[in-house]
Amino acid sequence: MTAAVPEATTARPRLSKLPSLTGLRFFAALLVFFFHITLSNSPIPPNDPINPFADTELGSTLEWLVSKAGYVGVSFFFVLSGFLLAWASKPGEQKRQFWRRRLLKIFPNHLVMWVLSMILFAAAINPPLGWISNLFLVNSFIPDASVYVAVNPPSWTLNSELLFYMLFPLLMVPIRKIPGNRLWVWAWVTVAAMIAVQLVTTYLIPATPVSALTPISEAQFWFGYIFPPARLFEFILGSILARIVLSGRWVPLKMWHTLILCVAGYAAAMIVPFVYSFNVATIVPVAAIICTVATRDIAGQTGFLGSKPMVWLGNISFGFYLCQGVVIFYGRILLGNEVYPTPVAWLVVAGFFVATLLGGWALYALVEKPVMDRWARPRPKPVQPEPAQATVTVG
Repeated sequence: MTAAVPEATTARPRLSKLPSLTGLRFFAALLVFFFHITLSNSPIPPNDPINPFADTELGSTLEWLVSKAGYVGVSFFFVLSGFLLAWASKPGEQKRQFWRRRLLKIFPNHLVMWVLSMILFAAAINPPLGWISNLFLVNSFIPDASVYVAVNPPSWTLNSELLFYMLFPLLMVPIRKIPGNRLWVWAWVTVAAMIAVQLVTTYLIPATPVSALTPISEAQFWFGYIFPPARLFEFILGSILARIVLSGRWVPLKMWHTLILCVAGYAAAMIVPFVYSFNVATIVPVAAIICTVATRDIAGQTGFLGSKPMVWLGNISFGFYLCQGVVIFYGRILLGNEVYPTPVAWLVVAGFFVATLLGGWALYALVEKPVMDRWARPRPKPVQPEPAQATVTVG
């Protein structure tokens, strides 16, 4: 990141869509998939291993390699949400119309997966508080591990997204008022706030009892990773970054620069204290790749990420992400959580990937897109014919 360019810089032309960022979304969802498929403990009781590899050394190595991938994918989505909403935001937009579109974006898919999860496994293993709170996407506000990932475990992120959407019209008022030459300052303030959240997690949240699934306590994991207000700064950063790009103040990085940053950030996430791997270690690479890809789209350099296959994968990425709780976690239970020789285990991974991809496509094609096409925007009001003018005869 660098100092701001002079205020006189002309804002770059806005695109209605950023196709390469749509394609990039799929890779973020894919990171979450690899994180989930290699877990040694399922979030669904009885918490048996998800990892299908009988070769324990290989299985452990793979789990270690992608142990931060899910955190990166989630952080990417939170920053991207703020970026895209600010990118498309227009002063004077009606709050009711904005909230309507956002609710229709997340709730239909969520409700389908909620019902499916309840039928298959959740009603038997989750407390009623988990059922109800997850239905309304408020379960992540409750510091109880049996509740905050209840029903369809990946849906905990929708709690944060829902909070972001409700606050966005209010947040954009002060964000629009930030002078252009102060945008970078406020971007770094949000990064400092993320660090502060993890300092609170480390020193003020009870560190015992230690969770069976992470090296920290359940309370620390909840506050530092799950609690929606703690993730708000990533969303705000994304909105500020959109203004930085639109005003021409983004650093002119090349894609290989951002890829090096991503590798360095991931390596840092592997060695920093656990709570700083949630978002702090990788936030600069996440910001860099989003803004660099957006600037390439502005310049018409969409490339591979903006190709039709990648845009299609990006469009189904929300469904691909959301159905992982059923396909991967419940699917492994159906298979008896068996482990397999390495070639067979890779086939199992490939099979789960295809099944998750098909599930994501089905959610997009049968639920998300029809709902958005039909109800996301208000119908235009019919044009009323002008009343006929009376003719006065003079005679």
